[in-house]
Amino acid sequence: MEDDDERGEEYLFKIVLIGDSAVGKSNLLSRFALDEFDINTKATIGVEFQTQVVEIDGKEVKAQIWDTAGQERFRAVTSAYYRGAVGALIVYDITRRTTFESVKRWLDELDTHCDTAVARMLVGNKCDLDNIREVSTEEGKALAEAEGLFFMETSALDSTNVQISFEIVIREIYKNISRKVLNSDSYKAELSVNRVTLAKNGTDSSTRSFYSCCAR
Repeated sequence: MEDDDERGEEYLFKIVLIGDSAVGKSNLLSRFALDEFDINTKATIGVEFQTQVVEIDGKEVKAQIWDTAGQERFRAVTSAYYRGAVGALIVYDITRRTTFESVKRWLDELDTHCDTAVARMLVGNKCDLDNIREVSTEEGKALAEAEGLFFMETSALDSTNVQISFEIVIREIYKNISRKVLNSDSYKAELSVNRVTLAKNGTDSSTRSFYSCCAR
């Protein structure tokens, strides 16, 4: 690409939304990509995706975010659904403990179907319903820490932390890809000093950031 130094490469990252049925995956995607929320959202049948463009360090990043049903009868789509994914948001509903208890199964499925490093965030959705909460913020943080995940509590209804949840995952993917590119001998010779500095900015890869729903 002749314009790499002007705008940088264009990236396309596939991110999957996983979790039990009715945890709010579709509304999280609608809120992030379209700034919409549908109180009457029906269960997703099959697979849907939205593409959202985010600018990171002056580079255009396209996130193709896939949403599919959590019901067991649609599990046949999984291998194609996960193929090529480099990011995942594992979503549970803070008002339904059973959806939190399913998180490890979803993580196992992610590990089974993805053979590359995947930037993963645990998302406790529906934090606007704090009065009927069944899963504490502390429990969510503890599981995320144990599994090496980012963590955020969100509300698709009132937009709490939705944007930042997706952006953290996208930035982590970008950081991972940049590191791989930097370590590629074929690419090192092409990198300018500025590019090397740019790609090395950010937090150490061994750290994990933990976030929770905003203070009430």
